[in-house]
Amino acid sequence: MVSECQSACTFSHSQLLHSGAVLSALQTMAFFTHQVIRGLSSSAVRNAAIKHVTIIGGGQMGAGIAQVAATTGHSVVLVDTNEEILKKSAKGIEGSLKRVVKKKFADKPDAGAEFIAKVMANVSISTDAASVVGSTDLVLEAIVEDLKIKQGLFGALDKVAPAHTIFASNTSSLPITDIASSTSRLDRFGGLHFFNPVPMMKLVEVIGTSATSQDTFDSLLAFSKALGKTPVSCKDTPGFIVNRLLVPYMMEAIRLHERGHGSKEDIDIAMKLGAGYPMGPFELLDYVGLDTAKFIMDGWVEKDPDNPLMQPSEMLNKLVAEGKFGKKTGEGFYKYK
Repeated sequence: MVSECQSACTFSHSQLLHSGAVLSALQTMAFFTHQVIRGLSSSAVRNAAIKHVTIIGGGQMGAGIAQVAATTGHSVVLVDTNEEILKKSAKGIEGSLKRVVKKKFADKPDAGAEFIAKVMANVSISTDAASVVGSTDLVLEAIVEDLKIKQGLFGALDKVAPAHTIFASNTSSLPITDIASSTSRLDRFGGLHFFNPVPMMKLVEVIGTSATSQDTFDSLLAFSKALGKTPVSCKDTPGFIVNRLLVPYMMEAIRLHERGHGSKEDIDIAMKLGAGYPMGPFELLDYVGLDTAKFIMDGWVEKDPDNPLMQPSEMLNKLVAEGKFGKKTGEGFYKYK
């Protein structure tokens, strides 16, 4: 491209005597210079590693992602609208790191303290997302599973984030395409679905839409690997890979119980001892949250009402209506009080 500029910008002395020729020469030079700079800038964006991360949502998932990113040397800003939640998140991250230190630095207390201090130095908190995205490479959202709220968040941040910044959602059930539609950076938008608890779970589902550029997708894959995770590539389909298989499995377990074909205790024991699963489906439902499972199924039923794998459950709906969400409320399919 530089050689093209040099060739196009070579004019004779007589041509430069005319102001029209001078203007034309300057315009041509400006055009090619702009093209060169643009090409170099695009290349820099493509090759730049994600180093600065803004995580929206100070809950368990957001804090877990923040911990892993900070531990692997990334600069992290954890954002939430509630200052108290952020303080609790920071305290939780430090507590989690102390548990890591007990295992990894059992005989080296000074090294353990240094490790915690170094990781925590990579984490800062803020209640104002718009003010902290100016220098970020990645905005990762881990907030409530509500499409309009997610769209509103990304739509607002799209106006203030740099052009190179990649946006990603940690949604487990909503279409990435629908969330991205509120922004003007469809090619720089994807999904990063982590699993709870984030510091322990090795998998990350990396989701690309039909508009996600290959450069963006590659950056998200590289970021996942930099966190020490194992990424899998997913299409923007309901449930991606894990939940598309897992949620119908859990729902079929409920239907099996509803039909009187097995007690929840026997079904759980059968899947743990027969299939080698660490949890049975009812134990897993209580851990994930019955409200979360219902929310996912309601969304899938709306989009694909005739799919037999995505039919609602009266038993699940009743428990959720009674406020029995599982472990987090003290009761779901099992009691925890």
